[in-house]
Amino acid sequence: QVQLVQSGGGLVQAGGSLRLSCAASGRTFGSYIMGWFRQAPGKEREFVAAISRNGGRTYYVDSVKDRFTISRDNAKNTVYLQMNSLKPEDTVVYYCAASSGIFYSTRRYDYNYWGQGTQVTVSS
Repeated sequence: QVQLVQSGGGLVQAGGSLRLSCAASGRTFGSYIMGWFRQAPGKEREFVAAISRNGGRTYYVDSVKDRFTISRDNAKNTVYLQMNSLKPEDTVVYYCAASSGIFYSTRRYDYNYWGQGTQVTVSS
């Protein structure tokens, strides 16, 4: 069992930056692929980014490439999402997630554990 607790987020002007953090309980954090998803009201939860177990590989949805960076610190059981050049359309709730799968996945159903969600609001 893994519990994920998110922090960060909030209100920022367009073009600004925010960093989301997701701290995991337990001693097996390094055995999970970690991902970030986001969800707008009335829409499906969509994939944003994922990172391999040792942090050596990262994956992004095209809309955030070159703006967002996912990273992890296995010693601190924490995964991060650094968000730069934020746009109003990035205004949604962000979720971190942990997957015990073999390969990274963009599908929410492949992730076993979820954080509580964090609101990010970008004003124009």
